[in-house]
Amino acid sequence: MNIFVGNLSFETTDEELRAEFAPFGELASVNVLKDRMTNRSRGFAFVEMPNNEEAQKAIAALNGKSINGRTINAAEAKPREERPARSRTQGGFGGNRNRSW
Repeated sequence: MNIFVGNLSFETTDEELRAEFAPFGELASVNVLKDRMTNRSRGFAFVEMPNNEEAQKAIAALNGKSINGRTINAAEAKPREERPARSRTQGGFGGNRNRSW
């Protein structure tokens, strides 16, 4: 099961989050998402646990817990919605450069 963990402190690391979830069972992955430009935490993460029962126990125990001064939200992650591909020519970027004005 993939677990969404929100309202994280910007200082929370993968390792700290792993330490919080590890007592509840096996962890496949822990990923605190970071901003590409600043490499700073975006304030949320995904934790993947292969055993659904263990994942539900972790969610129940950790949802509302304070970690690094912030009350976190933990819930089963919803599947990512498909978004239509954006064309580079829409929105004024790029476009047809062969126009003669």
